[in-house]
Amino acid sequence: MMSKVHVLIAAFIVATVLAKAVGAWAQQDDAARSRINAMAMEQKGENAEAETLWNAILAVDPRNAEALAHMGLLEARQEHYDSAIDFYRRAITSDPNFPGLQTNLGLTLFKAGQFPDAIKSFSSEIRKNPDDQRLTILLGMAHYGMKDYLVAIPYLRRALQRDQANVTLHVTMARSCLFSKQYRCVVDEHEALLALNSDSTEVGLMTAAALETMNHSEEAVSELKGALQSNPNEPNLHFALGFVLWSTGKWSEAADEFQLNLHSNPRDPKGHIYLADCLLHNQQPSNALSELQKVTARDSAAYLLHLDLGIIYLDSRRIDDALREFKIAAESDPDNVELHRQMAKLYQSIGKKDEAKEELESASRMPPEHYSLWDLLEPVTP
Repeated sequence: MMSKVHVLIAAFIVATVLAKAVGAWAQQDDAARSRINAMAMEQKGENAEAETLWNAILAVDPRNAEALAHMGLLEARQEHYDSAIDFYRRAITSDPNFPGLQTNLGLTLFKAGQFPDAIKSFSSEIRKNPDDQRLTILLGMAHYGMKDYLVAIPYLRRALQRDQANVTLHVTMARSCLFSKQYRCVVDEHEALLALNSDSTEVGLMTAAALETMNHSEEAVSELKGALQSNPNEPNLHFALGFVLWSTGKWSEAADEFQLNLHSNPRDPKGHIYLADCLLHNQQPSNALSELQKVTARDSAAYLLHLDLGIIYLDSRRIDDALREFKIAAESDPDNVELHRQMAKLYQSIGKKDEAKEELESASRMPPEHYSLWDLLEPVTP
């Protein structure tokens, strides 16, 4: 038989165990209530209160993946991306298989502009869910953000096959195609948008730029004139139409469009520069010089600005001024054929025959230049 002492000891042990169990159950019950309350606060948008409750859970269990994930979500909602990323990564370390963690981490990295790391997270998830439309779009957008346009295009195309009415995807696809020099694709995207009755000035301009680059100038002109019927006051459209006409040597028509561009945007340096070039081709050097003197921002179409100034000065026998302008033009576009021809003309005028011959030989070896319409346009909102 047990002595009274043994009975007392046994009773004490049982009581202690029961007390600990009751304490543990109470603690678990408190944690469960805190969890439910925290999620309720989140749904109401009461972020500060939810954070307090999740932090209380983490104080007891620092590796609680759910609490860490929700803290990441709350920080991301407040655009505290660095903190959110830290919480998500801690949650993944604690429980790599916790649902949605990699996607949420990737989305936060994406919003923070950390595209390579975002792609890693999205890629790990899409291997498990290859048909996930959201992940497909996010991967396309992340590669687009990195300017990996050729890599972005297959993801965007796959997403469009499942959502052909998504205007934003079509616009992003058109941009990716233009920037990766897949010009036919730009035209196809524009046609898809037209079929959706979506009027995007940006895509219209991209299509015109693509057509002009493919030497389909008449189609580009037709495209721009059609766009102007819907958007007659859009200066970019007038400049683009002027540029296409300018590139085909239609100086008078181009000048009219550049003037319309300047009517809406009188401080546009490229408008004054290209209008001046048209005037110079139409034998109006004094008017051309007047336009060029209005240009203060000399980083736009700088080669043409200085080339035309050089031509005007050369024709006025201001040799030193002409040489200075030609040298400045060469800094922006050393392989410009017309520049070397004008340099040859300058050297011939001052009796430097060897230098003139060298310039003409250089011009003969250079391919015809082609300047991108899209690079000259002001950014527009789709």
